[in-house]
Amino acid sequence: MTKTQLETLLIDALVDNIASKHVKYDEKAKLRRTKAAVSRGSFNRTLRQAKKNAIQSIYTVLLLGYFGLLESTDLYPYLEASNKLKSYTTTLTNFMTQGKTTKEQLLTIDTLRLELETTLNKLSKPWTSSMM
Repeated sequence: MTKTQLETLLIDALVDNIASKHVKYDEKAKLRRTKAAVSRGSFNRTLRQAKKNAIQSIYTVLLLGYFGLLESTDLYPYLEASNKLKSYTTTLTNFMTQGKTTKEQLLTIDTLRLELETTLNKLSKPWTSSMM
């Protein structure tokens, strides 16, 4: 999945929850971090590609498990990263909805972000990672 696809998928998944209402796709397209404007069609096309790639990745993991090429212990570091990402986004969302953030909250967010980055960096380099 490309960075643009991930960004689009996250915008689609999170914006409605944060706004507490349905946000139209042309408005979501404006949230993409690009210099040029992104059309609703382009946003939707990228979203379709992201969803397709996510589904294909899930099927790949299922097949690897079925053929015995991937043990459940191999997935633990990825589940840990997923939990850290969930913790980070939940904490960030909670702090954002409270309005003003304190220094302690900013430190918490920064600590969670650094932990997540470290974990993801290790997972992105499995040949040098001690996690696998």
